[in-house]
Amino acid sequence: MAKCPPVLTFQPRRPILEPIARKGPSGVLKIYNTLSGQLEEFRPLSENRVHMYTCGPTVYDFAHIGNFRTFVFEDILKRYLRFKGLRVKHVMNITDVDDKTIRNSGATEPKTLREYTDRFTWAFLEDCENLRIDKPDLIVHATDHIEDMVGMIQRLQAKGYTYEKEGSVYFKIANFKDYGKLSRLNLEGIKAGARVDVDEYEKQDARDFVLWKASKNGEPYWESALGPGRPGWHIECSAMSMKYLGETFDLHCGAVDLIFPHHENEIAQSEAYSGKPFVRYWMHGEHLIVEGERMAKSKGNYFTLRDLVAQRSIDPLAVRYSLLSVPYKRQLNFTFDAIRQAGSSLKRLQDLMLRLSTEELKPGRSDKIQTLTAGALQKFEQAMDDDLNTAQALAAIFDWVREVNTALAENNLHEEDRAAALQTMEKFNEVLQLWKASDLHLDDRVHDLIEQRNRARKARNFALADQIRDRLYEMGYSIEDTKEGVRWKKR
Repeated sequence: MAKCPPVLTFQPRRPILEPIARKGPSGVLKIYNTLSGQLEEFRPLSENRVHMYTCGPTVYDFAHIGNFRTFVFEDILKRYLRFKGLRVKHVMNITDVDDKTIRNSGATEPKTLREYTDRFTWAFLEDCENLRIDKPDLIVHATDHIEDMVGMIQRLQAKGYTYEKEGSVYFKIANFKDYGKLSRLNLEGIKAGARVDVDEYEKQDARDFVLWKASKNGEPYWESALGPGRPGWHIECSAMSMKYLGETFDLHCGAVDLIFPHHENEIAQSEAYSGKPFVRYWMHGEHLIVEGERMAKSKGNYFTLRDLVAQRSIDPLAVRYSLLSVPYKRQLNFTFDAIRQAGSSLKRLQDLMLRLSTEELKPGRSDKIQTLTAGALQKFEQAMDDDLNTAQALAAIFDWVREVNTALAENNLHEEDRAAALQTMEKFNEVLQLWKASDLHLDDRVHDLIEQRNRARKARNFALADQIRDRLYEMGYSIEDTKEGVRWKKR
């Protein structure tokens, strides 16, 4: 069976290593390294650049909100590294061949595996865009890298780390002395030669894992020097990450359920292959539960982003806010009360941005606001430097929002403070991505209606003014008459 031809192509939005535009903030980022089990100062191999790999989706279905909890955490990490003045090369894989993709694609009308998985790859990227998750510099498909995986397995064979059984090739974990160092497995009493053929298996069930699976009737396969078959799940990330980031690189991220067996097996096969340390820092995001329970389709609490947007009319940015509101190392309880609160918090941020952009301010400047702004940025950075403590970072932001709103209410914000305050909000948003620039602008039709209403009020035609206000409300805008003039807000 010939290899499926590539269908999707992806172009990075910017150069793979974008230039440093400015000197970054001076604080030191500390992260929890799963490999050492400690909070460590993050120091990339190269002074000003970071090589980062994240485990992408297995595209057998639409990604659910638990998946996106991890992808949002990784997005925050990448954006904060840039905020610190570092250049980031980010590679993410697409698992488009494994047990689940083969099983699900076989249950549909006849089509190739790649045609089936492409549908969910595009859906995933669309969901990421709606959640304002930045596209990686390189998105790499497993099925486009079969030859790289075969070459890696052949080298492992030559070095004595594998054995064959019925056409399949297995990694012999007894030959890799450091096996278990990431997950801290106790390997005493493990039966030599016990094998596992499935891609995913239970924690603590350490067995020799499959690198190359012999072909089976009805399954896609590739002709190779190893014989007809397909790769196991674990080999893909090792082959692709080392191809694009080097045999030793800075950061590897994923959810906690990937620590074992996936990431443990990645380390074993990669370090056996190269004889070098594979990854310096491993970061893992905790699970998400829904309304206090584990998410499951059988419980009716299994949600994709598409479910929340289409069926419950939830703003994707409220989902993003909720997913980042709890630090990534803590379990997140996803509730609809929390989503409503997230929407209210977003509205506070967006309303302040609108006021800062549109209200008339008195001349001059306020030393108090300048001091508040500097202090808020410092507290924000201190929180994020503490292993991406997004909860404390949000607290610093809303303390500042409260002070600025008070200054606006008391008419103590000056014209020269406007730019500094807006720049401060953009600094926050550079990392958190919680509002859109389009929220700050009125289209011409809405602007004209507001002007018509102002003229109607001046002419004391209050009936017409009320009609226009109701029409604006139906269009999604609230109008408020204040002593300082008319304020508008998107509902």
